Amino acid sequence: MVKLVFKKFWKDEAGVSFTEALLVLPIVLLTITAMVEFGAAMFQWNQSVKAVQMGARLAAVSSPLISDTAYDRLTDDYGVLPEGDATPITIKTEVCGAGATPCETAAINRLLTGSNGTCLTSDPAEIIGMCDVAPFIQRENVRVTYTRSGLGYVGRPLGPVTNITVELRNLTFDFFILDAVIRAVTPGSTPPTIFTIPAHPVSITSEDVNDCIGLCP
Repeated sequence: MVKLVFKKFWKDEAGVSFTEALLVLPIVLLTITAMVEFGAAMFQWNQSVKAVQMGARLAAVSSPLISDTAYDRLTDDYGVLPEGDATPITIKTEVCGAGATPCETAAINRLLTGSNGTCLTSDPAEIIGMCDVAPFIQRENVRVTYTRSGLGYVGRPLGPVTNITVELRNLTFDFFILDAVIRAVTPGSTPPTIFTIPAHPVSITSEDVNDCIGLCP
């Protein structure tokens, strides 16, 4: 009798589809989750790339983000060279932000928020800043480097011609599902920061390096 019951049980195919669905469901959910997270990461990556490009372009036509003292150090070896002489070929570099000396507050704010002063501006008449493109970028994530390019000449009215590099530091991806799961499982914990957005350094040659056109204090 017992053998007959087991034989009947093993031959019974009722619920087979449901069992197969239960076996496949975790794989499907894992795949969908991975696609969502990967898509979100790529979107943030693209945002950060475009933001750095715009930041470099804005820095090329904005007042220096480093202090006046630091900017003057780019030309402190001019000495008694007569005006009109070629710029010395010695490489000089000054850095601010993201682990270095803090950038000038007004200048870094303009780099981040543009002329509107706030992120996510939609006015086409306003100058767009970095956080208008990637609102997750903070001032502590931005590093700006000024390197004397060797172009120009001593006594140039608009100052030395520099190569300006804008890059990101210590900026991590913000995952939607993974971060939420970690916070739910271990309340109060900090999501992992091992997935860092690349620095994406963008360099551009300076132009007038003045955003106030003679109206600076």
